[in-house]
Formats: sequence, structure tokens, C-alpha cells
Amino acid sequence: MNDMALLQITDVARIYTIGSETIEALKSVSLRINKGEFVALMGPSGSGKSTLMNILGCLDTPSRGSYLLNGTQVSEMTEDELAEIRNKEIGFVFQTFNLLPKSTALENVALPLIYAGISKTARTARAAQALESVGLGQRMEHRPNELSGGQRQRVAVARALINKPSIILADEPTGNLDTRTSIEIMGLLEEIHQQGNTIILVTHEEDIAQHAHRIVRMRDGLIESDNPNLEIKSVSNRLTGEL
Repeated sequence: MNDMALLQITDVARIYTIGSETIEALKSVSLRINKGEFVALMGPSGSGKSTLMNILGCLDTPSRGSYLLNGTQVSEMTEDELAEIRNKEIGFVFQTFNLLPKSTALENVALPLIYAGISKTARTARAAQALESVGLGQRMEHRPNELSGGQRQRVAVARALINKPSIILADEPTGNLDTRTSIEIMGLLEEIHQQGNTIILVTHEEDIAQHAHRIVRMRDGLIESDNPNLEIKSVSNRLTGEL
């Protein structure tokens, strides 16, 4: 990790109006994440963590405040501009995998490269390499319904990495997986972090958050605490000590 701010939000608020009711989902939140960090974002339902995740992932914009991503001000971008920066800067890993059911693993991983304007030959080669890197070299032509939950999440991780994004944003990546498979996916994320990637992990599971090096806790639309994790769990220790 270094001290260069990869993303910085300052006094960010998100206000929704539903009928006559105004809901302040985020209340003047400030957060800085440096290049190479592994940060867990935690909080109960209604804490604002999902709203913050959507803003960090450029899926939404703040009602007020500033958001700098890799030196670019994204707070007031248009939908098209946000889509472009998402494809360039952010790799998403979702709880529900979000794979195209009729496409192969290879085709799913290559999809972001189509939007980036990469040739078919180049994107096929890069997608194959990405699948190899997550241990799915023998599953490239399989469709999602032919893969286990853990394998589907590995496809999603490969897809997240394909554009070499600035940030991997993992939203409850183990939520649909059993304990052993969850640990395997966390091991994969640890490897990705060790290669110098920046990871933001959104989770409500304390034991999953303990794999991160820093834990940010939210409550009632505010950051309640932001501390280094002094008891980091490694996957190798969990596999030998817990299973």
C-alpha cells in the first residue's frame, strides 16, 4: 500500500424524496482510501453502507459533496460518463454473481472488453488468461448452470479483473456460498490484494470482514468508526484452524 489517495469523498450526502417524505441515507460522510488498501465496509440494514457503495461504485451520485476517483471528479457526471468510468476504473463482484446465463464463462469474462472496444481475438485471449488466474482454465466453455456457486463467483472475480481496474468493489461476495467456498473466495481476494490491487469489501459478516486490513463501520448514515484491523485473518490459518 502507498499513501496516494485512490478515492476520496468529502462531506457526501445522499437524500431521497419519496412522496412527501425526505430520507437522508448519507449524512456528510468523508472517506479516503489509498491505492493498495483492503477495506471492509460494514453496517446493519439502514446504515447507509449500500448507498455509499453505490456512490463509490459510480452507480449513483451524491446529493451534495465531492467524490474524487483516481484524480477525477465524478460527483456531477452524467449517466454516460459514469458508465464509462465504471468500466475503466471499477471491477464489481456481486453476491448474486450477475452472469449471463446463456453465455459461457469465457464470454461472461470477456464482456467488459467489448464495451472497451477491444478486438475479439485480444479479448478472448485476455479472458482465458483471467480464468486461468482464478483456477478455471478447464471450465471456460461451461455456462453458469454447469458451474458450482464457488466457480460462478470465480468467473465473476475474473470478469472484475479483466479491465485491470483501479478498484475491486466486492458486495457481499460470499453471501450465497457455504463456509468452505466462502473461505476459498476470500483466499482468492487475498491473493488479488497481495498483487497490489485495491479492494473494498462490503459485508455484514464479521468473520469475513476480518480478512480486510481496515474496517469502516457505518450506522444511521454516518461513519461510526474507521480503524485498522489488528487481528487480520488469513485463509491459510482458517483452513487449518477452523475446518
